[in-house]
Amino acid sequence: METVKYKIGIIGLGPIGQTLAVFFKEAGCEVAVTDLDREKLNMIRKNGIELVSRIRKKAFLKFVYYSIQEMLEHDFDILISAVKDYHVDSILEQIELGLRKKTYLLSAQNGIDIRRKYSSHFDESEILRMVVNFAGNLQAPNVVALNFFNPPNYVGSVNDSCTDISNWIADTLNDVKMETISIDSFEVSDKIWEKTIINAALSPLCAISRLTMKEAMDNSDTLEIVEQILYEAVEVAKAEEIKLPDNFIKLAIRYLGNAGNHMPSLAVDLINKRDTEIDYMNGKIVEYGRKHYIRTPLNLTLTNLVKAISIKNGVRE
Repeated sequence: METVKYKIGIIGLGPIGQTLAVFFKEAGCEVAVTDLDREKLNMIRKNGIELVSRIRKKAFLKFVYYSIQEMLEHDFDILISAVKDYHVDSILEQIELGLRKKTYLLSAQNGIDIRRKYSSHFDESEILRMVVNFAGNLQAPNVVALNFFNPPNYVGSVNDSCTDISNWIADTLNDVKMETISIDSFEVSDKIWEKTIINAALSPLCAISRLTMKEAMDNSDTLEIVEQILYEAVEVAKAEEIKLPDNFIKLAIRYLGNAGNHMPSLAVDLINKRDTEIDYMNGKIVEYGRKHYIRTPLNLTLTNLVKAISIKNGVRE
């Protein structure tokens, strides 16, 4: 008997959204996409999506829409949100108005507490989170340079009520060699913290210093800052009863050391005078630190500096 192929909709065509679109299409799923950037959509319609660098694949998509409202007429089974956190509220309002049937929502964003945005609009039995462990940059609007993939990815239902969907997502991606593990809601929370701490250790530092990830990790002075950021975050995570792997700081340093000679997405956004995800990265570490009366001076410094630069850039008030 043939395995069911759910219809997949993807909102947001940055590196994560485009990469997932290619892999789900390769797995035989019907995939539709949308994004705010019309030029990008035109190029994807004409030339498809191409993955280059460490993973090389190309996919042509039949269903490319210019708006969320238009795309939602497609009637999806699983809707993947791959936008930055500061766009989530806007797209959720549009999704809420446009959905015609029960649809599972998969959040593929980085950051702590993102699920609260989704649960304010939809029942938690419909919401899943995904922790992606690949990263890349756009070489062109429809070309993603995947700089590294440190498998596996993780996916899970936020309240363990739709583990069958979580299992299907993992199985489908595994079939096309995008290694993904389905885990329970508590493990998802742990993995979200783990990935956020790793991102928070280097992303804002690169954004402010204009160093690539490799340059920052190869410099003993900035490496010392990275280590201290990690120590602060781990103390906060322990206070929140988050289970991190043994020797987490050493593992995080090794992970970041393999990141490559490119800028993380937060740095790219800040340099290009766009808003950033700092509030849900270092900002959340500061917030939870205050909750437990734990000082986080380096995370606070980086959070406030990034926000100050964003205000100067005119993307925040």
